[in-house]
Amino acid sequence: MYTSDKDKDIILIVDDSPNNLEVLSDTLTEAGFEVAVATDGESAIEQVEYEQPSLILLDIMMPGIDGFETCRRLKSNLSTYDIPVIFMTALADTVEKVKGLNLGAVDYIVKPFQQEEILARVRVHLKLYTLTKRLEEKNTILLKEIEQRIATEAKLQKLTEELEQRVEERTEKLAEAMDNWQKAQAVLVQNEKMSSLGQMIAGVAHEINNPVSSIHGNISYAKIYVKDLQDLLEIYQKYYPNPHSEIQQKIKDIELDFLNQDLPKLLNSMELGTDRICQIISSLRNFSRMKSGSMMTVDIHQHLDSTLILLQHRLKQAGKRPGIETIKEYGNIPPVECDPALLNQVFTNIITNAIDALEEAEFRTHNSEVSAKDRKMPTIWIRTELSDTNRVAIRIVDNGPGIPVEIQPKLFEPFFTTKPFGKGTGLGLSICQEIVEEKHGGKLSLISLPGEGTEFAIELLIR
Repeated sequence: MYTSDKDKDIILIVDDSPNNLEVLSDTLTEAGFEVAVATDGESAIEQVEYEQPSLILLDIMMPGIDGFETCRRLKSNLSTYDIPVIFMTALADTVEKVKGLNLGAVDYIVKPFQQEEILARVRVHLKLYTLTKRLEEKNTILLKEIEQRIATEAKLQKLTEELEQRVEERTEKLAEAMDNWQKAQAVLVQNEKMSSLGQMIAGVAHEINNPVSSIHGNISYAKIYVKDLQDLLEIYQKYYPNPHSEIQQKIKDIELDFLNQDLPKLLNSMELGTDRICQIISSLRNFSRMKSGSMMTVDIHQHLDSTLILLQHRLKQAGKRPGIETIKEYGNIPPVECDPALLNQVFTNIITNAIDALEEAEFRTHNSEVSAKDRKMPTIWIRTELSDTNRVAIRIVDNGPGIPVEIQPKLFEPFFTTKPFGKGTGLGLSICQEIVEEKHGGKLSLISLPGEGTEFAIELLIR
């Protein structure tokens, strides 16, 4: 192959005429070129394979294979196809020239030779050849650089994608860890609040229980004593119908007949009041005495009743706000093994949400043009039933405004709330779902139609 660091360019002259060889050799040698000669096409091809020239001067008319066939063979060989070939001929036929050019020749020199023309054409084509080779070398280098750059960019792109993937994965893990941390913090805060509330309730219940128990226990004796005194007074009136005037005046002042009628009613009312206080204390104790984490078999109805008693102040009428009717439709269900403290938390949260929704609906209705007779009574239904052979269902239903369909999927997400700022943390239902589904292996579901009300269904396994 041609290389640009040769001292001299080699010109191969292929001609069967010794005179032509001599003239061309002298001309080219004097011009500073190195010359090689061949007298026929076959020997020219062999010589080119041994040492490639920079340019070939090829006669067309030669014994053996002619110049056209020699050129065709040279151009069909990958190692020699790019060597410039200049045909030498005495023929001036255009057809022959076109044939040679189509075979790959770069030029023609017509005999008899003109030395200046030969040198000019040789130099031009050598220069073109040299420039072409240099351009090819540079293109080869450039292509390698482009390939390397493409490979490098591909590696960089792959690294970038891998880095982006890692960043995305780490971001997701960080977000998940943050979410888990927030949930854990929320649960810890809520548990701490419930624990503190339970301790406070237990303390208050204990402090109230002793004096109330004393009062409640003594009322029954007081009723007996009062009855004995009333009987004694009747006997006195029977045997002393005309008492002293001072006694008569006192009887008149205290309205003895009314006192005899009202005092038993008063004692009965006090007894009912203390009964109610004792029920509340019992509910408070039932609500607070069980530590979270302790599984036991309990009567679900008892814990629902305790929750309703503790929320009674929210359910009864207050001022212009009507009371909320609670309808208990308890089915025949067996005791359930559960964590009672956590279930109390679930019942309290869901019933409180129902009360909030009914109060908000009542406020809107009160400030609207809806007539009083068209307003529906705010009601909460609490139903229990066997949902299948190994599950019980507790359904808490209200006839409030319902929940918009578009926000229902978000209700169990932590920190999502529809309540005004400061009135809700958005953790209640999320914690309820965790308690029911993760702690108890149950299911907490929601059914709500705007304008029709809302139902929360709690399903628990019967163990």
